[in-house]
Amino acid sequence: MRANPRSVSVTSPLDIENPVVYIIDDDELMRTSVSSLLRSIGLRVQTFASTEEFLSGQRDEVPSCLVLDVRLRGQSGLEFQQLIASQNELRMPIIFMTAHGDIAMSVKAMKAGALDFLAKPFRDQDMIDAVTSALKRDTKRLQADSAIRKLNARYQSLTPREREVADMVVAGLMNKQIAGKIGIAEITAKVHRGHAMKKMESRSIADFVRKMEALGITAAERVASSPDLPNPTDSTGEIPR
Repeated sequence: MRANPRSVSVTSPLDIENPVVYIIDDDELMRTSVSSLLRSIGLRVQTFASTEEFLSGQRDEVPSCLVLDVRLRGQSGLEFQQLIASQNELRMPIIFMTAHGDIAMSVKAMKAGALDFLAKPFRDQDMIDAVTSALKRDTKRLQADSAIRKLNARYQSLTPREREVADMVVAGLMNKQIAGKIGIAEITAKVHRGHAMKKMESRSIADFVRKMEALGITAAERVASSPDLPNPTDSTGEIPR
């Protein structure tokens, strides 16, 4: 089950401290073996004998992954994967391991979103590589989630008028067009746009539009819902100012 430790290497360091690996396997020897391996490269590990035990525990908001046995007493690993996918709550990458794997089972797991599928007995390095890749992926997910939360908080700080103007900027309207559409002076429209861009920490219209689109506010949607609005790009492909 275990390879010679001298053959083990970690490809690259993780950039967020204190990641954690969760292991669910009803085989105590396997839990101990995989846990010892991952702890030997400095990772935090928590082990569980069942999916129920795992769900009853607390989880930190840090990069994490789940090493999950396919064949568990009671609820199988594949059934558990389907459950958490349907609830959209546990979004950490999953690495399956099994002593009874076959092609159909691994294909089903991968199609459902599993990151890797390791057949027992596996090489130590294969497990380390799979876990390292999973933690890197989850690090990026958490960073992206954090960025969106911060972006949304900035958007929520906009006044109703600033949001209205921001929507029209995304749709491609210039200050004069915005002013005419909502019945305000052009200079006032410019001021609202400036305030909105400052609150969204955008130094250019292009950056402002990208941030709005990251929040789900797209030019295509605005144009589709308002047929009288112009195309968001002119003939040169530039966003109008």
